[in-house]
Amino acid sequence: MKWLVGIFINAILFMAIAGYFSTSFHLAGFTAALEASMLLSILNVLVRPILIILTLPVTILTLGFFLFVINAVTLMLTDRLMGSAFNISGFGMALFVTILMAIANVIVQKTILKSERD
Repeated sequence: MKWLVGIFINAILFMAIAGYFSTSFHLAGFTAALEASMLLSILNVLVRPILIILTLPVTILTLGFFLFVINAVTLMLTDRLMGSAFNISGFGMALFVTILMAIANVIVQKTILKSERD
């Protein structure tokens, strides 16, 4: 259940970011946002651990900040797999979206999801 809630929250975040940065980040609709969120979660399970292991020395040297780059790479991979329904203009925008989503996910987890646990 927590996985589905996370997918739904990420889809809403995708829609909000696409609405605010419409020239650099394009979504065909909410269905595309749900599909992209689901595909991103699958890539985070399958591809992200391999990328983390391969880049472990760099991740340690940067005190974990390189994980944002890895997340941006998985977001760009999602862009390539989704086709024209999900489009990010470049790696810089993917990195920016990754940072925004990380901040938003922390806020959601600390406020909304914490109250559900209590």
